[in-house]
Amino acid sequence: MAKKLPVEQLVFLYNQLEAYAPKSTMRKKIMRDFASNFNISPSNVYRQLRQSIEPLRHKRNDFNKPRLISTEELLKYCRLIAALKIRTSNKKDRHLSTPRCIYILENHGVDTGNGLIKAPKGLLKKSTVNRYMQQWGFDHHTMKTIEPIVVHFEAEQSNDCWQFDFSPSDLKYLNKNKDIKLFLISVTDDKSGVLYSEYVETQGEDVLVALKFLFKAMSPQKEPGIPFQGIPKMLYTDNGSFAKSIIFKRVLAGLGIEFKTHLPRGKDGRRTTSRSKGKIERTNRTIKESFETLFHLHKPTKLSQANQWLINYLKQYNGAPHRSEKLSKMVVWRQFLPLEGYRQMCSWEKFCQFVREPETRMVASDACVNVNGISYQLTADMAGKEVILLHGILDNELYVEFLEKKFGPFYPSCGPIPLHSFSRHKKSITEKRADEIAQLAYMLSVPISVMAGEDPTITNSLEKSHAILNNQPYIPFDEDKIIFFQDQIEARQAIALFLNKPLAELGEKQIKHINQIIEESLNKHHVITKVKQLFTPTLVQVKEEEQ
Repeated sequence: MAKKLPVEQLVFLYNQLEAYAPKSTMRKKIMRDFASNFNISPSNVYRQLRQSIEPLRHKRNDFNKPRLISTEELLKYCRLIAALKIRTSNKKDRHLSTPRCIYILENHGVDTGNGLIKAPKGLLKKSTVNRYMQQWGFDHHTMKTIEPIVVHFEAEQSNDCWQFDFSPSDLKYLNKNKDIKLFLISVTDDKSGVLYSEYVETQGEDVLVALKFLFKAMSPQKEPGIPFQGIPKMLYTDNGSFAKSIIFKRVLAGLGIEFKTHLPRGKDGRRTTSRSKGKIERTNRTIKESFETLFHLHKPTKLSQANQWLINYLKQYNGAPHRSEKLSKMVVWRQFLPLEGYRQMCSWEKFCQFVREPETRMVASDACVNVNGISYQLTADMAGKEVILLHGILDNELYVEFLEKKFGPFYPSCGPIPLHSFSRHKKSITEKRADEIAQLAYMLSVPISVMAGEDPTITNSLEKSHAILNNQPYIPFDEDKIIFFQDQIEARQAIALFLNKPLAELGEKQIKHINQIIEESLNKHHVITKVKQLFTPTLVQVKEEEQ
């Protein structure tokens, strides 16, 4: 084992060495004498000196500076190479390599808009460029992973902002049907952190499921101990499929809710995903870690059981301390409500009206109309008439606007009746009115003078009208304008229209024949007949010569 030197001796040696220049021969002589005094090798002394006392590192004056090129020039080329890598990146983060970028710079150059920049051949090396790009922060990893600064926000009052999210449950499925997955839908108040969640079985982020959940969250809760309710001023969520639905946006607009979504990936350049919606994401993670992990011990057998267990957990969660106030989350929600109180949720019927979208349809002769493959039975007055359907994704029935009045609800038709069990529909008001008019029509009669013209008043009136008509001035009908062309130009235009091609494209013989026809007569029938005979192909029978 090497002899360990006292620290004070090493300090004394260090002070002696510092008195001479870094390349002085006296430093080596002092080091050899010191090592021989302690009967150890100089390398051992150097090692212990480095371990005990860190000497000042003597570096070159041009240390960490490019030698064959100026710093400004190398910085310019590194910026261009970094820009080339970003411009050629795809979603799998494949991009041009450093040697390829150097080759493009040396052989082709890069146009930055202010002129073509071309590097001298052999000046840039891969290792040098990579080292300085790493040192100056231009490496591709740094350029792609740097993100905007996180901005934390918090609502001033309860129900000012709700954060809403779909999240797949760690349980995945409740039954053997793998097409229907188990989702956890949650909404949390931004101010108080109060959480309301529910398990649903669906194939994805469906609009119908989202709207039904929001109605439950905004309505008074049936479970005692959860006073959380009301219409929020703003709903903040991610860019799921439901967020792009026109129906979803129309319902929120009808309730007076401002709808906001977070910035998607790459919206402002380097953003990988949203971090400002982390409150709802954090609550989902808490449920999965503190609640769903217990499913390994007791797994729910049906959806209602899972939701009942979840409600019991939500009571505990909302009773936990607030993140900043010294009160529970539920108490904070109550205390920070607006002075005028929360906005009460509307009824289910009114909520369904926001979803309904008018559609003009023609009713069939059996007074039925088909909506999404389901036939609805309307009233007999609407048979064969045009009506406006009012139907939404939340409705199980159909409402109709007819003659500026609203009718309904109408329910699905039972389909055709069994054979030999004919049942006539009750006559509608329109049918009864038509029957009355038909009965009145059979009872009507008029005098024979209507046909014979024996009424003197009518006869005198007709004679006066005939006399006035004879004295009325008129323009005589000129038959020549109809039978004959006005001039040869109009005749040539008519021939070109008949042939469907300009006369200039015809042969000299054909144009000569047309001129002869026009000079003979300008009669329309005569001209068109001659032109038709001229351009109608005729069959010529050729007799075979005898051999």
